Amino acid sequence: MKMKLVAVFMLAGACLMQAPKTMAQAATAQQPAGSSQQGIDQDVKLLRQDIRAKKKQLIAANLTLTADQATKFWPIYDQYTADLVKINDQKYVLIKEYADTWGTMTDAQAVSLISRSLAVDEQVVQLHLKYVPIFNKVVPGKTAATFFQLDRRVQAMIDLQLSAQLPLVQAQD
Repeated sequence: MKMKLVAVFMLAGACLMQAPKTMAQAATAQQPAGSSQQGIDQDVKLLRQDIRAKKKQLIAANLTLTADQATKFWPIYDQYTADLVKINDQKYVLIKEYADTWGTMTDAQAVSLISRSLAVDEQVVQLHLKYVPIFNKVVPGKTAATFFQLDRRVQAMIDLQLSAQLPLVQAQD
């Protein structure tokens, strides 16, 4: 039950183009009562792929690139996204652990989860710092800055939707 709840939260929180309630209702309707963790993981994987595709479309629609810049930019973007996916995999693991322990979570587990969550956030910052000069080699500084603005805005929307769906730790008491 807890893992089904995580899937609903992930589906509800991660969707960029649809309202959270609509996605949660769709996820609930698609998941049979005894669905396996593997099935939930597959659904989340497909959703994340869809979000990445929509994110790329959004960036392409809002980032002005010449043909030459685009030829150089998009392969770097794809590598950046692959690196970010690895970090986001860790976020997903933490969310699953949060859901599994919610209701019985100890103080030590809560501190461990927040510490590991902050470490994941730090990995994202380090990834951005790594890629700023890489993107800046193929596009002008304003274009690179615009890309990172768009990237951060999309991630902020996803994070806000997701965090709004997760119950507070103290609510388990």
